Amino acid sequence: MQVDYTVHKAQTAQDRTQILSVLATVYQEEKGWIPDLEPLFPLADLHGNQCAWFIVQLADQAVGAVRVLYELPLALYRTYKLEPIDPQFDLANFVVSNPVAEIGRFAVLAEHRNKFVAAALLMKAAVADTLDRGYTHYITDVFENEPTSPLQFHTRVLGFEPVATHQIGEFKCSNRRITLVLDLQKSLRRLSSKGSWIFRFICGDWSSDRLHRYLNPVPAMNRIA
Repeated sequence: MQVDYTVHKAQTAQDRTQILSVLATVYQEEKGWIPDLEPLFPLADLHGNQCAWFIVQLADQAVGAVRVLYELPLALYRTYKLEPIDPQFDLANFVVSNPVAEIGRFAVLAEHRNKFVAAALLMKAAVADTLDRGYTHYITDVFENEPTSPLQFHTRVLGFEPVATHQIGEFKCSNRRITLVLDLQKSLRRLSSKGSWIFRFICGDWSSDRLHRYLNPVPAMNRIA
């Protein structure tokens, strides 16, 4: 794989400006999802521990970004009027009973998507940060039947599980939203057992102690079977 791409946690105003440029290209110009960029990445996001932004660059120019939100906006979720896929699964209880982080604001410039290196580096950085903080699950939304939707990759490759649907969301799009949950440790064990290159890419430079710690989960409440 190419080694020209680099990834790091966004910490400066310049990082934020570059990320907003990527979001403008993908979310405004390409998708038409948002009228205003500023709310997507408030300046306050650069400080504190409530979230982490990661930026992937090529020759010091941003080509992609992702956000991990560690303080879930539960009040916002309630406005979405989620419709559970399995009535037996209580999503509201799950997200308050488990260490769940929201992963989203994922955007990679179109010309850097085919090689997948940029996206993989963002995944690698996000997963390491999330597990280091003691979080074990991701929650995210994807659009159904959207041309560049990662739904199939999320479910078939990474192991995200659809848990709910909704029509209301932050972005201007008529497509139905599908809410997905991922057990990170379960996903990594599955990828490891399959000898997946994604596992090697994400975990290849981890110490044996770190691998053991993250691939052998402690019991958690309300796991999805």
